[in-house]
Amino acid sequence: MTVLDRLDLSRHLRTLAAQGKPLIGLSAGSIMLARSWIRWGGAGDDASAEVFPCLGLAPLYCDTHDEESGWEELRALLRLLPVGSEGWGIPSGGDLVVGPDAALAWTGPIPVRLRRTRSGVREIQRVR
Repeated sequence: MTVLDRLDLSRHLRTLAAQGKPLIGLSAGSIMLARSWIRWGGAGDDASAEVFPCLGLAPLYCDTHDEESGWEELRALLRLLPVGSEGWGIPSGGDLVVGPDAALAWTGPIPVRLRRTRSGVREIQRVR
């Protein structure tokens, strides 16, 4: 995101999206299209974690192909967000399509939906 911002590409991508141009993100590119993501400071533990803004073109939080860890990084992000925040885990071989009206659709493996609760982060029913 720092490079995109420095090169003024963030503004350009937001302009294209506002014009109705479809944008596709693969892996980390999907995360960059979302609202924000998490980074860890030098200590590398959750105490040093902070949220940083992404492009915000997809009105959601997501992570990709991290099903083996149980969506550990997405869970860490959600723990830093307000209660009620939700995130989507997009499994390997799957996709998540965000329509112009923010409607979600997918093909392949079903995404996992996580929600931040008062007691932590839990998986909401798997979306069908």
